[in-house]
Amino acid sequence: QVQLVESGGGTVRTGGSLRLSCAASGIIVSSNAMGWYRQAPGKQREPVAAITGGGSTNYADSVKGRFTISRDNAKNTVYLQMNSLKPEDTAVYYCNTHWTRWGQTYDYWGQGTQVTVSS
Repeated sequence: QVQLVESGGGTVRTGGSLRLSCAASGIIVSSNAMGWYRQAPGKQREPVAAITGGGSTNYADSVKGRFTISRDNAKNTVYLQMNSLKPEDTAVYYCNTHWTRWGQTYDYWGQGTQVTVSS
């Protein structure tokens, strides 16, 4: 059974930093594409950053140069380092993994962690 557990959210001031963690079980993060998404109040969930099994990374334009996604294979954990935070980064952040096998899509989400950036 796949489980993703996020942690590390909190409240920071503009310009501050946070590091989110996503501890995975039931999958091997180094063998799967992993991603971070966020959902602000009244808005749709949007992708923030992703890392492939091969280690390639992608970022939303709004966070490029400020956020870094990484993983620790020994801990089977994915991280999102967030620097230079802005009030518009305020959202619930979710960890995700998904894949398609034999025509069936598997899609797993964590419970989310709240990030609040005060001005």
